[in-house]
Amino acid sequence: MRNLALSDDILLSVEKPARYIGNEVNAVYKNKDEIDVRFVMCFPDVYEIGMSHLGIQILYDMFNQFEDTWCERVYSPWTDLDKIMREQHIPLFALESQDPIRDFDFLGITIQYEMCYTNILQILDLSQIPLLASERTDWTYPIVMGGGPCTYNSEPIAAFFDMFYIGEGETQYRRLLDLYKECRRGGVSRTEFLYQAAQIPGMYVPMFYDVTYNEDGTISAITPNRPGIPAKILKEVEMQISDTYYPEKPVVPYLKVVQDRVVLEIMRGCIRGCRFCQAGQLYRPVRERSLEWNKKYAVAMLKNTGQEEITLSSLSSSDYSKLPELIDFLIDECDRRHVNISLPSLRIDSFSLDVMQKVQDIRKSSLTFAPEAGSQRMRNVINKGLTEEDILNGAAEAFKGGWTKVKLYFMLGLPTETEEDICDIADLANKVAATFYDTVPKEERVNGRVQVTASTSFFVPKPFTAFQWAPQCTKEQFIEKAYMTRRAIASQLNQKSIKYNWHEADMSVLEGVLARGDRKLSEVILKVYEKGCIYDAWSEYFRNDIWMETFLECGIDPGFYTTRERPLDEIFPWDFLDCGVSKEFLKREWKKAQAETVSLNCRAQCQGCGAARFGGGVCFEGRNQAAADTVGSLSMDGKLPVNENMSAGGES
Repeated sequence: MRNLALSDDILLSVEKPARYIGNEVNAVYKNKDEIDVRFVMCFPDVYEIGMSHLGIQILYDMFNQFEDTWCERVYSPWTDLDKIMREQHIPLFALESQDPIRDFDFLGITIQYEMCYTNILQILDLSQIPLLASERTDWTYPIVMGGGPCTYNSEPIAAFFDMFYIGEGETQYRRLLDLYKECRRGGVSRTEFLYQAAQIPGMYVPMFYDVTYNEDGTISAITPNRPGIPAKILKEVEMQISDTYYPEKPVVPYLKVVQDRVVLEIMRGCIRGCRFCQAGQLYRPVRERSLEWNKKYAVAMLKNTGQEEITLSSLSSSDYSKLPELIDFLIDECDRRHVNISLPSLRIDSFSLDVMQKVQDIRKSSLTFAPEAGSQRMRNVINKGLTEEDILNGAAEAFKGGWTKVKLYFMLGLPTETEEDICDIADLANKVAATFYDTVPKEERVNGRVQVTASTSFFVPKPFTAFQWAPQCTKEQFIEKAYMTRRAIASQLNQKSIKYNWHEADMSVLEGVLARGDRKLSEVILKVYEKGCIYDAWSEYFRNDIWMETFLECGIDPGFYTTRERPLDEIFPWDFLDCGVSKEFLKREWKKAQAETVSLNCRAQCQGCGAARFGGGVCFEGRNQAAADTVGSLSMDGKLPVNENMSAGGES
């Protein structure tokens, strides 16, 4: 029988005590006296968000398949419990054993979103672990590791982490754990362990890299400060994704979470090449799980969880080559089990609409389009690969099939955007609404009209995208663009059928600062946390005034990281990392964006991005084979000769 870390009185006094008691279906329990390594996986947000993260489920399953390792979980306590734990000096604990986090060997934090940075400090603080890595000099505290997409520019939070794992976790963790065991048995110091760990592929240990600056505040150089430390770190990629770890028995939460269903990851990566999309670059090349693998795991997870819904996970599910066969199988299997199917990330075409009609209650669901921009010119700039004809034809087919609710997602503040482009957002929303009235006879219209919801987020340039050189709008510019969109929608003929939502501008600006920031920002993050900032991703707790006040106190201009356009030869804080696509490729895409030139998707034509070096995936399919053979034979910094399958530009 486990002893809970929190008393009954405390559990009864907080919202949703099930967040903190563990013991969920499929949670893993081991005898801690019979294992060598204790690892706790953390998602620095509330339980309902963290339990929905697929990456932690995969790594949790992988670690617990190791006989010498027990992996547990921890999430950010909600604000009510946070207050109690500080007042009563209760250390943060893991869900499974309820043991204090400070007693573990590793604390692995998944960093999915920049606005969670202060929650990372909350986790460390409540765990009674020193916030700065420089103060963790011996084995008293766990090794604090970071993973996830934000590690591709981890410099703003580098001061708080002992090390980062760059890339996909299936490949090097076993080697790292073995090194840890060897060092602990051999009486090796913490610093020496980190030094040896930094020589494992994909591992970044900030203490072994020095950053120097130019007089204008830009970076002069990022250099290793000890022999044997790599000057450039290449991400880790699991190429055999049909022969690797994946949970057949994912943990089932007690309470409703964001992703309250079985999640089947059918592929990794995306062929589309949208120039604003970081994930589309970080997870190249596209790798598909086999049809038989997907069938096997779908059945196993449904059987082992009792969940009433299954969803397909990928960046673009429509691009999975075996999707028709998989859908046919799932429809039969889920019908037999009385389980629903969720199909996100589908392109709106006749096949997708036919599938959705089969698996969804069309009278209750809404259909989502992501044009991202209102005008064709802007869609060419961002390389969206979607025309107005595609959107309106898809809408027409959907309305014929019975859908009456449509969501349209756009971005404001994209590079080269004009007032005309913004007004075209309203025009496109109006055309979608008009398509409903032109397509559906009056006597067949449910509730009489269509509901079109147009939502705009604000563009945030991200590292390792073609737009990493682009300036970001100010808060005032963002707000003016939102007002302009609202006014344009209000002037449309079908404006009564259109609802408009927009994101918070100040939060988007701060996200932009943190996304492209450097090590100087660690001081700001630490100070705003000390002033009480946590849960910055939640609008009700976000305190932009404190952030701006602290930037001023630290002598840092946020605009340095956002509003200026960077020269092509500037050294970025993340330039010592290699995500698989080359900087030269991204420069070509940046120039093509400014020229409003479209790049074809990976299956239509290889663009020579450099991802073929990994030796598989879409780079080695059919018509791309010749190009992939050429790229795959190159050294890491080799030159790529142009051939008939590639755009000109010439470097990998």
